[in-house]
Amino acid sequence: MSGIKVAVIGFGNMGTAHATCLAEGKIRGLELAAVCDIRPERLAESRRRFPGVACFADYRELLASGGAQAAVVAVPHPLHGEIASAALGAGLHTLVEKPMEVSVTKARRLAEDARKSGKVFAIMLNQRTNPLFRKAREIVQGGELGEMKRTVWIITNWYRTQAYYDSGDWRATWAGEGGGVLLNQAPHNLDLWQWICGMPVSVTAQCEVAKYHHIEVEDEATLFTRYANGATGLFITSTGEFPGTNRLEISGELGKLVLEEGKLKWWKLRHNEREVRFGSQLDFAKIDMDYTEIVPEEKETAHAGILQNFANAILEGEPLLSPGEDGINELTLSNAAYLSQWQGNVPVTLPLDGAAFDRLLAQRAATSTYHDAAQVGEDASGQYSQRWQVNW
Repeated sequence: MSGIKVAVIGFGNMGTAHATCLAEGKIRGLELAAVCDIRPERLAESRRRFPGVACFADYRELLASGGAQAAVVAVPHPLHGEIASAALGAGLHTLVEKPMEVSVTKARRLAEDARKSGKVFAIMLNQRTNPLFRKAREIVQGGELGEMKRTVWIITNWYRTQAYYDSGDWRATWAGEGGGVLLNQAPHNLDLWQWICGMPVSVTAQCEVAKYHHIEVEDEATLFTRYANGATGLFITSTGEFPGTNRLEISGELGKLVLEEGKLKWWKLRHNEREVRFGSQLDFAKIDMDYTEIVPEEKETAHAGILQNFANAILEGEPLLSPGEDGINELTLSNAAYLSQWQGNVPVTLPLDGAAFDRLLAQRAATSTYHDAAQVGEDASGQYSQRWQVNW
C-alpha cells in the first residue's frame, strides 16, 4: 500500500534534507511526490536526485495539480504563513518549518486557517523529541518541582562566523529573514523554555544588533521574564561566543533541575521549602533532599521523529508532539523581545500587541539591505546536520 503523497515546498537546506529523508523511505506512511522551488538550478538538482518526482516552480501550480495529500513547507520565514495557509486551503495536511511565521499576527491567522481546514497541522519543533527535555517537562508540569521560583537558560553555543552570514544576502536581514539569533537559531530553545515552564506574563529585553558581526539584526539577546505566580526568568543567547554554553536551570519550592552536558540533574527536596522557611526554628536550616542524575537511554529522533509523528497523526490519529499552533508561543517570546527593544527596553505585557510589532518591523524591513524574500535559498547536502539537533 502506497503512503501519503508529500510535496516539499522549498528546496534549500532544510527542504532538501526533508525530501531526501522521504525519498529514502525513512518515514513510514509518507512518500515524496513533488518538489517546489523558484530557482531553476534547485529544480534541476531535484530531478537529478529524485527521478520521477514531479517538480514545480510555483507552489500554486503544485497545489492545483492534485498530486499531493500533504505538504512540508520549508521556504523563507516571511513566506511560511502565505504558503502553509494555501496548502491547508487546498486540502493538504501541512507541516511548516520553524519559526511558524515572522509575526504573531500572521501566525495567529495561520493557526485559524488550519483550524478551519480540519487538516493535520504541525510545526518542525524537532528538539521536543529530546528525552531530557521531555522528562523535564514531565517533572515541572506534573508538579514534582512545586511552584516555580526562577528559570535561567544560557544558550550561547550557536556560534556563527561572518562567512556564515555572508553566504546569502538574505541572511540576518529584517526583510529576508525577519530577525537574528532569536528568530533563526533560538526558536527551538524559546519553544522548549515555554513548553517546560509555561508562558510568562511579560518580557523585557536587550537585543544587541551587530555586536559581533556585520549584520542588520541582533546576534545577541537577553530576555527577562515574569510569570503569573511571581517567578522570574532569564534567557541569554548569542552567535558570537566560543566556546558557548547550553545550561537550563529551573528552581521550585520542591527542588531544582539543571540540564547541561547531556544530563538532567534533579535535586528533589523531601519537604516544601516554603514550609521549612516559615516553619523551622533554625536560623540556617538545611532541607533533606535526594539527588538523581538522568542520562537518557533513548536518542533524540529529531526531524525524522517529527515527520513520523506527522505521518502517524494523519494515518492513525496519533497526538502531535508539536502541533502547528504551538509555534505561536515561541514566536510571541521573540516578537515581545524585539518590541521591548524597539520601545526602549520596556516590559512588554502578554498577550502581545501584534499591531505594534508589525508596524515597527515594517519600518525596519523597508530600510533593509534585502528586498526580495521570495529569492531566499541556498544549496544543500540533503542530510540533517547535527547542528540542528540539541548541542550540549
